[in-house]
Amino acid sequence: MKVTINDVAKLAGVSMKTVSRVINKEPSVRKKTYDIVMDAVNTLNYQPNLAARNLAGTSSFTVGLVYDNPNAYYVIDMQNGVLSRCKEEGYELVIHPCSYTDSNMEADFKTMIKRSRLAGLVLTPPLSEQNSIIDMLDEMGIHYVRVLSGRPSDEDQDTCIYVNDYAAAYEITAHLLSLGHKNIGFLCGDKEHKSTTERLEGYQAALKDHNIAINNALVYEGQYSFESGVEGAKALLGENNPLKITALLGGNDEMAAGALFASRLMGIEIPEQLSITGFEDSPFSRQTWPKLTTAHQANDVISQHAARLLFRKTRGARNQDKDIITTFTPSLVIRESSGPNSAS
Repeated sequence: MKVTINDVAKLAGVSMKTVSRVINKEPSVRKKTYDIVMDAVNTLNYQPNLAARNLAGTSSFTVGLVYDNPNAYYVIDMQNGVLSRCKEEGYELVIHPCSYTDSNMEADFKTMIKRSRLAGLVLTPPLSEQNSIIDMLDEMGIHYVRVLSGRPSDEDQDTCIYVNDYAAAYEITAHLLSLGHKNIGFLCGDKEHKSTTERLEGYQAALKDHNIAINNALVYEGQYSFESGVEGAKALLGENNPLKITALLGGNDEMAAGALFASRLMGIEIPEQLSITGFEDSPFSRQTWPKLTTAHQANDVISQHAARLLFRKTRGARNQDKDIITTFTPSLVIRESSGPNSAS
C-alpha cells in the first residue's frame, strides 16, 4: 500500500502538521525533530503528493522552465540543473518551450502559467531578454529569475543570473592574439540574443587593447547553428582568403564546428593554416577533430543557482540560502584547434 503522511507521523512520533513543516523546509523546525522526521521519510520511502499539496492550499509547489533555444545540449543542461534543485526543495518542474517570434506567444505563456499554478519561473535567453514578457510577469505578480548575458556591473542582481560572455570572448581573443594571430574573423550568432552583442564587444575590446584596428569585414552575421558556421566560413575564407584570416572565433561551438567542416572542404588544415575556437564547451567541441578550443559554460550549475535564487524569492524568510552566485564567467579551455600563426 502507498505510504501516507500519517504513516510517517506515526513512525516519527510527531503530528502530521510537523511532518508537513519538515517537508516544506520551514526554518522554525528544530534540527532534532527534522532529523527524526527525515529518517522516517527515508525508511518508508515516502514520496509527497505534490499535486495534492498544490490543491490543498494557496501555496504552489511547481515551478516552470521556459526556453526558446534550438541547442538541445543547452536545454538539457539547463533542465537538469533546475530539476536537481527542485528535487531538493520538494517541487515539481514544468518545462515549456516557446517561440518568441510567435505572435500568440505571450497569450499562450500567460495561459500556461495560470493552468499550471506556478510558484515561479526560470527564463532563459532570448525570452529572458524580452521586456514585454518581464512586464507581463510583473503585472501577474509571478516570481521569476532570468538567465542572461551580462556583467557584474549590471544593476539587477536580485532577479538575474548573469553569464559574462564579454569577459570570456575577450579571453578567447587574447589567447588567439598570444599565438600571433592578428586577422581574426568572428562568426556572430543571432542578433536577437544579448550574448551575441556581449561576445562581439569582448572580441573587439581585446583587439583594441592589443592595438589592432577593428575591421568589420572580418565579422559575419549569422545564427547559432552548424549550418551558419559553414556559410560564415565560406563567406570569410572563400576565393583564396582575401582577408588573410588566420583564426576564426565562432559565436558558439556549433558555429565553430560548421566552420571547421567548411575549412576542411576548402582544403585548409586546422590548426596549421587556420585556428578555430568555439564558445560554451558543448559536446560539439569534443566531437570534432581536432577538438575545439572553447569557453566552458557550466549551464547545469548556472541553472542550479537560478533555481536557488528563485526559491529564495518564493520562500521568502523561510529560505536562508546565501551562497548564490549571480555572475558566471565562462573559462578558457585550450584544445587542438588553436595553434601558432604559421605566417608570423
